[in-house]
Amino acid sequence: MIAAELAVPAGEAVPVFNRNFDVFMAFLNADTSPSISPKRFGLVFRLDMQTLAAQAHVHRNTVRLAPDSEAIQSHLRDAVRVLRAATDICGSIEKAIYWFKNHPLPTFDYKTPQTLVSEKRTEALIRYIQSLQAGYTG
Repeated sequence: MIAAELAVPAGEAVPVFNRNFDVFMAFLNADTSPSISPKRFGLVFRLDMQTLAAQAHVHRNTVRLAPDSEAIQSHLRDAVRVLRAATDICGSIEKAIYWFKNHPLPTFDYKTPQTLVSEKRTEALIRYIQSLQAGYTG
């Protein structure tokens, strides 16, 4: 069932976003809901719903039954904030997603940004990214 939930619906492909964060955000909003779609977030980040639930520290059924819950939405918003900051440095959303999921950061005991967001260390991570950006510009 989880694999079926992760499948891209017929006629819906994950677009290439490049630097267009508005298109990325529009894709994450599946319908008229004011929330980020956990399903679409999972598609973009290649996460099954059980893994997403574990990262958000909620029961696995919560993602499916209560996708607008504050615990899930807070986690998704934090991940999107970090991704936005990383996109400014990486040059594209796709590169930022790769960095977010895979890049071990020495400053944070070699944890990935994805792990840090799950640990609710988003503010420290954003400050780190801003310091990197300041190093590039001045």
